[in-house]
Amino acid sequence: MTANVTRAADGFERRSFTVKEVLRMEKAGILAADENYELVEGEIVPMQAKTHAHELIKSAMILGLSRALPDRLWLGVESTMYLSANTLLEPDLVVYPRGIKLESVKGSDIVLAIEVALTTLAYDRGLKAQLYARYGVRELWVIDAKKRRTYVHTNPKDGVWRSIETLGPEAELRCAEVPGFSIALNTL
Repeated sequence: MTANVTRAADGFERRSFTVKEVLRMEKAGILAADENYELVEGEIVPMQAKTHAHELIKSAMILGLSRALPDRLWLGVESTMYLSANTLLEPDLVVYPRGIKLESVKGSDIVLAIEVALTTLAYDRGLKAQLYARYGVRELWVIDAKKRRTYVHTNPKDGVWRSIETLGPEAELRCAEVPGFSIALNTL
């Protein structure tokens, strides 16, 4: 059997994995259940441990969103999103329609994905944001935990965000799909 490979910047081929293979590796104990990683287009990407600033912002978002969430929507916290056969991402928060089995949620089902970033800001604003757009996530917030800025991505089309707005710490963050939710990061 010929393995799928990806080509890194250094020019050497690498073994590419599918979601099914990674889940089997977890089950076999090759990847520990508590290991933080994402599968990005076939490559296993280790994720760093969370910081106080990261957890403070994430907790405030959880509390605010859960209070304002309409009955038709569900809030996932660090839920694994299976976007394709070789891409699974784990946003800090994700809002999607209630009643859809997590493994069946597609990118276009995701109303809002939130990534809180301290050490991964370039990755979250770059490759990860591109992946969310490619798979049709409706809205993405990338929150810079250090500067309390939010990059609000909306209107994905043909794998590209048509609008990216930078909001300062004093700006009220709102999502049209979650009326009643509003938070300014400078209040945390």
